[in-house]
Amino acid sequence: MATNNTAEAEQPQKQHIDPYNVAGEVDAQGQVKAIDYDRLIQEFGVQPLTDEHLARFEKVTGKPAHRLMRRKLFFSHRDFDKILDYYEQYGSFMLYTGRGPSSGSMHLGHTVPFLFTKELQDMFDVPLVIMLTDDEKYLYTRHKNDGHQRKGATVEDFLAYAHDNIRDIIALGFDPRKTFIYTDYEFLGGHFYWNTSEFESMLTLNQATGAFGFGPSTNVGLIAYGAKQCVAAFPSSYPELFGLPDYRAPHYPAAARRRHAELARIPTLVPCAIDQEPYFRILRDRCDKMTDSHPKTALILSKFLTALQGPGGKMSASDPTSAIFMSDTPAQIKNKINRYAFSGGRETLEEHRRLGGNPDVDVAYTYLSYFLEDDAELAELARAYRAGEMLTGEMKQRCIAELQKFVAAFQERRAAVTDEVMREFMRPRKLEFQGNPHPTGGPERVGVQSVANGANEGVEKKERKDGRGTKSERKLEKLAAKKAEKISIRHKAEEQGPSSDGA
Repeated sequence: MATNNTAEAEQPQKQHIDPYNVAGEVDAQGQVKAIDYDRLIQEFGVQPLTDEHLARFEKVTGKPAHRLMRRKLFFSHRDFDKILDYYEQYGSFMLYTGRGPSSGSMHLGHTVPFLFTKELQDMFDVPLVIMLTDDEKYLYTRHKNDGHQRKGATVEDFLAYAHDNIRDIIALGFDPRKTFIYTDYEFLGGHFYWNTSEFESMLTLNQATGAFGFGPSTNVGLIAYGAKQCVAAFPSSYPELFGLPDYRAPHYPAAARRRHAELARIPTLVPCAIDQEPYFRILRDRCDKMTDSHPKTALILSKFLTALQGPGGKMSASDPTSAIFMSDTPAQIKNKINRYAFSGGRETLEEHRRLGGNPDVDVAYTYLSYFLEDDAELAELARAYRAGEMLTGEMKQRCIAELQKFVAAFQERRAAVTDEVMREFMRPRKLEFQGNPHPTGGPERVGVQSVANGANEGVEKKERKDGRGTKSERKLEKLAAKKAEKISIRHKAEEQGPSSDGA
């Protein structure tokens, strides 16, 4: 039977969770305890996801809750009930989530928020934005290495990791018609950068260091990064996804010389792991202080997928023995589960048959709770294990079979993701979505549903409902287009040189 790791430090330590650290409590004996999620709810000030929320979700969507909700693996939230109300009344909202690309392959833990987000997108039929934080991972890795740049950790490396991870994300089944995926290094600019700059002006050094655990040695890029992840949740950062112009090269349209206030009225739901919550706590405190006030971003938060070594930590791309990677072979999956997966079984066969095992701490059972769809089978596995009827090896074999099936199906889809497919997901374009086909808000409903139907309601009376700007703005845009056309013709003539007849 496997045993749980003890902490290297002998001194007791409190549980510590933030975007850059996930560590369970260490007791006086050096034993690492499981993450206390009830304590996190209290410390972070979030609300538990209750059976009432699940019933409300099923009523609004007309569909059963996803297994990750049913099993309370997504266990807490901020304003999830308000998102359901908005969807029911006004038709839609925006989904936003992300990934920090620290390696060329995602692991099982990375797939959890994406699997859930895909289900939400399918159920609600809403636009989705996925951010790959290649810049943040570069800055953090250099910070961890005391300011030194190591092999395999250059800017170029993290951009390459981001592209590999985007292919992984696409292979999880997202709809290209209503999904936009980008890397920070390739996309940042336009209204996104305007929102970032404004948000940075409201975030002090003390606030950033306090929220993320930074200190005097933290590089300025990492300290400032939080503003980007915050405004990434604003629909106003992505006007092109809603059929409106952005202020970007080469055209810089006049109609985009100010941000689109109507987009600021669209609410956003962020599915993510609980360690990312501090970003959005900072965001929610400042949403209404932007030039165009935004509704507070809603969150639905997940537990961590336990590391192979057991409770107290999460899977990590930097430790291959802690994780099942989506690029692992069937043999590697089998070896990792059999060799490293912490067991909830007893020390001897006799004790296990007599006293039974503990599925609550058993890693193989934990993984099945995330990836096995059948509730009845999962309940029977837990019952048999507790009764001593099922042995640790048998639980591991069931887990191995399920994970091998999941990863093999993923790898088959991943092989079909070409560069062309990836770039289509990354192309800024108007997304296609319908939202709630029967909203109850009536003709006064506003926001994303209005944008989707091409009936934007401008904040100023002079603004056209189709988002094309005022008459003077359209005139300036036409003049700019004519000037650009003349310059293009002149450049082509210069490239071709004099004609053959000497004219």
